[in-house]
Amino acid sequence: MMRTLGDGIFVQDGAAWEHSRALLRPNFVREQISDLDMEERHVQSLIKVLPVQSDGWTAETNIQTLFFRLTIDAATEFLFGDSVDSQIAESNAVSGGKKDELAFSQNFDSAQRVMAKGFRFADLYWLYNPKSYKENNRVVNDFVKHFVDLALEKGSREKKAEEGHRKYVFLEALAEQTQDPIELRAQLLNILLAGRDTTASLLSWLFHQLLRHPQVFENLRSAISDSFGSYDDPQDITFATLKGCQYLQACLNETNRLWPVVPGNARRSNKDTTLPRGGGPDGQSPVFIPAGTDVNYSIFVMHRRKDLWGEDAEEFKPERWAGKKPGWEYLPFNGGPRICIGQQFALTEASYVTVRLLQRFDAISASAHELEGTVTSNLTLTSCPARPVTLKLHEAKQ
Repeated sequence: MMRTLGDGIFVQDGAAWEHSRALLRPNFVREQISDLDMEERHVQSLIKVLPVQSDGWTAETNIQTLFFRLTIDAATEFLFGDSVDSQIAESNAVSGGKKDELAFSQNFDSAQRVMAKGFRFADLYWLYNPKSYKENNRVVNDFVKHFVDLALEKGSREKKAEEGHRKYVFLEALAEQTQDPIELRAQLLNILLAGRDTTASLLSWLFHQLLRHPQVFENLRSAISDSFGSYDDPQDITFATLKGCQYLQACLNETNRLWPVVPGNARRSNKDTTLPRGGGPDGQSPVFIPAGTDVNYSIFVMHRRKDLWGEDAEEFKPERWAGKKPGWEYLPFNGGPRICIGQQFALTEASYVTVRLLQRFDAISASAHELEGTVTSNLTLTSCPARPVTLKLHEAKQ
């Protein structure tokens, strides 16, 4: 991972990781993730590329691509105070000296595929090093260089008198802590990965499932209409009300259960320890874990275990979340000290985008060909649908 992401929070441990986490945490307090005006601007850019035709339907669109553009726009504004505005239709090239977002996305995706294969080689990861990987990293680094330059520029200025009243920007805070462009690049790439890929993948899987479960779509749209009104006259959409819309959260939870964005993970023991279960003939005895042992675990498999979720564990049923408070059997954002600090940001963004889209459109449709076949995922560092989520949306009457 370090060949692409550098020495950032995802690959750090110990004091370095604690420093990075403490630096990031202020960006994810409720006051920061409640900026729905920012989300609305990017949702409007998304809706502009979904024009309604004379029959009331949009053209067939791969909405997964649109979600990835929306989330990089929101992530860059939220984290760096400046959006790449990749959704603006005039050009794929972003302004102000920034590099081409499309090239960044393609090369970042390619680099992630190399990293994912490297994981499978474990300690022999260096055996897989395609020539294209160097070019992938060059393009990704050129893209991030704009943000690094901006961070250094702002970090070299004296604090303004009103700085305490300005919104916290991760980029500016990081530039106050370090002037090292390599460290800046690493942290920015780590957060871009989290801010761009995870929410876009969650939204893509959600609409992938809604296409295949029309009754869930109807139930969800009804819940959204009851709670938040119409598209032209939205009512009381806040952090608290989004979190309190139970069926909306159930749909997101069920999507994260069946298709967790990070379907597997691992830990390495830093001292001799034991796991409480997993050993013995029946798997219920403790297991000794020597220091330095890698322990891999599959969240994807755990989320589908029938002994934990019932005989219908393989089915998409948001209703299973009514009154349910899951424990360690549900880990879409990991758990323990390294639990994802951005989970509420991701869920708030996914909730808001879903609400506004289902206020704007009252039906979704896809060809029978699109719905046929085995569902497969594209697994790099995160998981998203392997096939395009191609659909049409029908304009709602206001």
